[in-house]
Amino acid sequence: MTHVLTGIFERGGKEEIMSACSFLLLLSISSLCLNANPGIKVKITEEGLHFGMQVGLEFLKQRLKEAIFEDWHGEDTSGLSGFNYTVSKIRIQHVQFPGKSLFLIPATGMKLLVHDASAIATADWRFSTWLLSRSSGKLKVCLTGVSISAAAKVSKDEDGHPKLLLENCHGNVDGIDIQLDDTSRWFYRLLVNLLERPLRNNFNLNLCPIIYSEIERFNAELKQHQNRIQLDAFAVIDYSLVKPPSISLASISVDFKGAVYSALNRTQLSFEPDPFHLPNTRDFMLYIGISEYFFRSASLAYYTSGAFDVSIEKELSAYFRLTTETFNNIIPTIAFYYGVSNPVMMNLTVTAAPVISLHNGRFLLDLSGSMDVLVVQTNFTTNSMFTLNITAKTHINMIIFEKNLIPTLCLDSFDLALAHSTIGFFKASIMKNFMSYILQKGVIPAVNVNLKDGVPLPVLDTMVLVQPTITMYQGYLLISTDAKLKPTNIWKHNHIRTF
Repeated sequence: MTHVLTGIFERGGKEEIMSACSFLLLLSISSLCLNANPGIKVKITEEGLHFGMQVGLEFLKQRLKEAIFEDWHGEDTSGLSGFNYTVSKIRIQHVQFPGKSLFLIPATGMKLLVHDASAIATADWRFSTWLLSRSSGKLKVCLTGVSISAAAKVSKDEDGHPKLLLENCHGNVDGIDIQLDDTSRWFYRLLVNLLERPLRNNFNLNLCPIIYSEIERFNAELKQHQNRIQLDAFAVIDYSLVKPPSISLASISVDFKGAVYSALNRTQLSFEPDPFHLPNTRDFMLYIGISEYFFRSASLAYYTSGAFDVSIEKELSAYFRLTTETFNNIIPTIAFYYGVSNPVMMNLTVTAAPVISLHNGRFLLDLSGSMDVLVVQTNFTTNSMFTLNITAKTHINMIIFEKNLIPTLCLDSFDLALAHSTIGFFKASIMKNFMSYILQKGVIPAVNVNLKDGVPLPVLDTMVLVQPTITMYQGYLLISTDAKLKPTNIWKHNHIRTF
């Protein structure tokens, strides 16, 4: 099971724009199938939501600093001081969010409250009245007591991609202090008084459109992400969601399809996932439950794609060369059939999808296969000498590297039975030690090479998992982890244009 996700998720520059609210939102989206059981469950706890809010606000700060605002024009023809003005090249230089909180709205979405925020903006101004000729200069605006209240609902578009809907928003600037440069000193107070109200109104009117604009950008980025990811030459993973998120006052729970299909021939799985429930604990930011169904589908995908079939002589070429002489000491009758030393091929074929079970803190996997031992003649044709049926009991150890779940196959025991022989009958048990060596040195390492890149977890590339732990429960595997932001230049974006 090789390279990723995610997962769900593209690598490269485009994921950067999602690094803010996506931790909270990407895992809170609707799906096409409303009644199916999931193969993977994710729960974000209160601590995780707080982390997501902090990241989101830091992202919003950077986006505001990079925003390119349209020029503001206005006029006031009332009274004796009728005037026209233009404020251009508006840039946000500094933003602070000292007071903020995030609330989940059960069964709906979430609400963000920001209060006592402040910002400093700079701009150029041009000003004219019927009394004065046109004048221009630079100004600095200090905004204080900024408050924002925004409620969002998570949904999906017509293609089943996640979509965030801004249901309501209110923004207000309580205090504004305008400072002009020296060129306007002689009529400073007049100009400040004339600009204060229209500038305050413009900032008030633009707070929510800025948020709406960013949500639309966010939705456009989500639309580009694929729910189905090619893992490797053998398998494809489906990370679409099976039903809307379950939102409580303290957490968000999200159910993923969590199925693996053969990359060569995708067919509908003949089995369905059993329901399972994550523990009701809140010690970590994030919990990921991966069901037995997910691993069963992976087992079937890799089996049908031929990932478990191994050519033994190729895998053992670093150790020794297999010949009929190699087997003479184990099965003496071979010498009667093949007087000279001929090369030998050993082909292992898995005859059924490995059977997987998770219980008692262990990940168990039972394998059934056949080992065909063939002799290569001088004319390069092959003849079968014998075939052994093999049943093996194994277990899998799991580790997490970066954001991938890496399995390692380990042999516990195996049994042999003679299925076919052209060199006379012999007890399969005499091959036990030799086959143990073959399995340990050839088969198991070859399978683990195919598994080395692991399973991508449904988290973003801009996140780093912190001290994840893996626990095996009856029917599912649980990953408990905290998270932090990857220390990269994720805040570098192209300038955006807003209102």
